[in-house]
Amino acid sequence: MAERNYTVVTEFFLTAFTERLQWRVPLFLVFLSFYLATTLGNTGMILLIRRDRRLHTPMYFFLSHLSLVDVCYASTIIPQMLAVLWENGTTVSQARCAAQFFLFTFFASIDCYLLAIMAYDRYTAVCQPLLYVTIMTEKACWGLVTGAYVAGFFSAFVRTVTAFTLSFCGNNEINFIFCDLPPLLKLSCGDSYSQEVVIIVFAVFVMPVCILVILVSYLFIIVAILHIRSAGGRAKTFSTCASHLTAVALFFGTLIFMYLRDNTGQSSEGDRVVSVLYTVVTPIP
Repeated sequence: MAERNYTVVTEFFLTAFTERLQWRVPLFLVFLSFYLATTLGNTGMILLIRRDRRLHTPMYFFLSHLSLVDVCYASTIIPQMLAVLWENGTTVSQARCAAQFFLFTFFASIDCYLLAIMAYDRYTAVCQPLLYVTIMTEKACWGLVTGAYVAGFFSAFVRTVTAFTLSFCGNNEINFIFCDLPPLLKLSCGDSYSQEVVIIVFAVFVMPVCILVILVSYLFIIVAILHIRSAGGRAKTFSTCASHLTAVALFFGTLIFMYLRDNTGQSSEGDRVVSVLYTVVTPIP
């Protein structure tokens, strides 16, 4: 038995949501509908922004990149989730698992940065309207977006290399919707302290920094809105920011729940529900 427990794992078996057979078809249809809404909605958004010259502004420029990233983000996770439900569990190689983990981290990191950039863009538009055109030039917009992609790549590369230097042995079943770091750490048979540190570093230096930029930006925006005398003007300005704040709260709230806590003894059921929120629901436009 001891020898079996230390058999090296070279592939993983994903089994999320397969324990209740009566829910397989309804969940498959729900997740498929979410995926179609994400891909069609975000693709339509990109095409509309590209075709309508009135939307060639910094805000919609950032929104088009966010839509593109959301399509890629959802496409990294949901098709495999559908395969797990359709086949009642699916096997993935370690290389494929690493590739999915890299892409998920890459697109999730870019999402974080883009949401922070969009908050700064709204701050500039509301609080410094006379300087907006001077600050948010085409060159500045491309620089901010390029920085988000480069930082996302670096974060994903470091976390993927660190995570998959672990040795996995014994049970190869992942009762989760995709190859994420918390469930992978449960399967490691060596010391995972350095990998735990990477989780904290990612959480502390990516999410809180982006959240801080967003909170400070919207604090200034709220102050500016309160100084608007017209009730209609206040409502119009706030409505522009409300949808962005809702997406920020849902996306960052679920990521913090997953990454800013101890990964031992977690509830797999709760983790899977939360993971659906930040991988399936938040990319919907």
